[in-house]
Amino acid sequence: MRRRLLGMIVDAGQGHPGGDLSSADILASLYFDILRIDPKAPSALDRDRFVMSKGHCTGALYTALAGAGFFAEAELDTYLKPGSRLNGHPNRAYLPGVETNTGPLGHGLPVAVGIAVAGQIDGADFRTFVLTGDGELQEGSVWEAAMFAGHRGLGKLTVIVDRNRLQQGAKTEDTNSLEPLADKWRAFGWQVAGVDGHDHAALLAAFDAAAEPRDKPLVIIADTHKGQGVSFMRDQAGWHHGVPNAEQYAEALRELGAELEAEMK
Repeated sequence: MRRRLLGMIVDAGQGHPGGDLSSADILASLYFDILRIDPKAPSALDRDRFVMSKGHCTGALYTALAGAGFFAEAELDTYLKPGSRLNGHPNRAYLPGVETNTGPLGHGLPVAVGIAVAGQIDGADFRTFVLTGDGELQEGSVWEAAMFAGHRGLGKLTVIVDRNRLQQGAKTEDTNSLEPLADKWRAFGWQVAGVDGHDHAALLAAFDAAAEPRDKPLVIIADTHKGQGVSFMRDQAGWHHGVPNAEQYAEALRELGAELEAEMK
């Protein structure tokens, strides 16, 4: 996924590589192991719902959707091209598997809460997952939604926070401090778990635990690194945006290839 999405960004000449790389492991775990979804029936009523609240990180989302079979992987070559379905922000009118349009930060969780409330009212069995950025948690609409979700006891709602501690241009804690983050969620009536957001086994264990019956919504705070997998991008706010040049792209592919080989061994 990391190698593919970087190629898409280089080819398009734009994108959000830092956040794509920090969220790739979370999305891979969800789409290839956890979500009850069927690309042949993307609107099935009993499907799990996933909302990509950090909607600018479409490089990672689209590679996950393609890998899961929602559209042909060859279509990834059209990323951000004129007339492409693969916009800079996901659009449910264009792509199967996209539950709601996102991009303006702070909107995804409110929508996901609405979806979860509808399921609660209907007595439905589907689960709702939403991935947020941590800088996004500075939006007031997030906490309004969190308060309501806690009040409703939405036990089938799970939020994953991509806690890479960087946002556009700066550290989150320098911009508007979020800590103590776990305590804030608990105060709003949520169950809280922490996990290494790049450890697949730990992520899968956290998601398996999320499937247990509960009377509170769950937030999984995933500790991640912006630009994970590429040394010169890792933990660098400047790669929120940014396109690798030819030399940087070659180095990134080399590093990611070495990492992949080590994991396969």
